[in-house]
Amino acid sequence: MPRYILFHKPYGVLSQFTPEDGAKSLAEYSIPKGVYPAGRLDKDSEGLLLLTDDGPLIERLLNPRNEKPKTYWALVERVPNEESLEKMRQGLRIEDYLTRPCSVQILEPEPDVPPRDPPVRIRKTVQDVWLEIKIIEGKNRQVRKMTAAIGHPTLRLIRKKIANLELNGLKAGEWMEIPRSEIIF
Repeated sequence: MPRYILFHKPYGVLSQFTPEDGAKSLAEYSIPKGVYPAGRLDKDSEGLLLLTDDGPLIERLLNPRNEKPKTYWALVERVPNEESLEKMRQGLRIEDYLTRPCSVQILEPEPDVPPRDPPVRIRKTVQDVWLEIKIIEGKNRQVRKMTAAIGHPTLRLIRKKIANLELNGLKAGEWMEIPRSEIIF
């Protein structure tokens, strides 16, 4: 019987079970054996990670042709104007690829998120703002590269949703098993 685990990956933890370069890994969180991340979050990102042993489900969730959205909250440096946000919505040239169109908006009011350890660098003279970004692909560090391409580097990145799956109040480092019936396509 396949297993499905929602995990709130903390900042500084690798999306793998083998530690590298002194970084923490998933092995430190008593996650059941035999499941693997459906996609990745880089070490500097936080939020929802689905772990499963259901290979066909991983393919359905991750292949961009299936258009399963992933929702991120990104704290970016300075407030982007509408023109910059529209560039993101239309797709950006990043390195050797063009991103697919996405949804992006400024989150007002700002979301209530717990502080990060270590804290995000805050400058008193620069206003930072949270964006909600929904993408259907997930290339390496894509959201960070997209915000940098419009001149607003990401200071903190949290994945809130994968398709219909959400963090559901899980605190950083917590996980819970869910039934397959909760994953809607």
